Amino acid sequence: MLEILAIIIIVFGINIPLFWMPIHIYPQFFRKIGIFTYLMPLITFSLIFMMVFNYRSHILMYTISFSPLLNFIGLILLMLGIILHVWTAKLLSLWGLIGVPEILPKKNIKLITSGPFLVIRHPTYLAHSLIFIGAFLLTEFVALGILSILDFLMVNAFVIPFEEKELLRRFGYLYEEYKNKVRWRILPGLL
Repeated sequence: MLEILAIIIIVFGINIPLFWMPIHIYPQFFRKIGIFTYLMPLITFSLIFMMVFNYRSHILMYTISFSPLLNFIGLILLMLGIILHVWTAKLLSLWGLIGVPEILPKKNIKLITSGPFLVIRHPTYLAHSLIFIGAFLLTEFVALGILSILDFLMVNAFVIPFEEKELLRRFGYLYEEYKNKVRWRILPGLL
């Protein structure tokens, strides 16, 4: 059961930045191809799933033995991440969550500033980090620990800056005002 959870999280953990980074780096290209943009995650998801599944014994070979307390903390973090992700998904709607405004600019979505968006500007990425770290502590697979670190670094170094540039382009002064009001990007008090 823990192996299945690890495989699912690794596949999604790799696919999320592979989808968002190109969209934020080359938004004009993806606006031109429109709905065909969604072929990219379908193809990468399929390929990554096959690779991770076929090489799972190598990917999940290394483990770290944690205490039952850390395993329990991992379960709590995993559940909190899932709850936060569901909450932000509900606020963003399916269209906002899967990037429709970035790809199809005619789809108009308002700036969300309620719920967890009152405290941090990117709670969905915090949810991902909680899920990855929680799964690592729960399953004890080193690959999930590495994925947690890499995802956190990539999201903060690349995805969020590009996304904020896109949000500023789309919402203008409204987003600038929101950034001034909500200082923290992903971690209250730190980032």
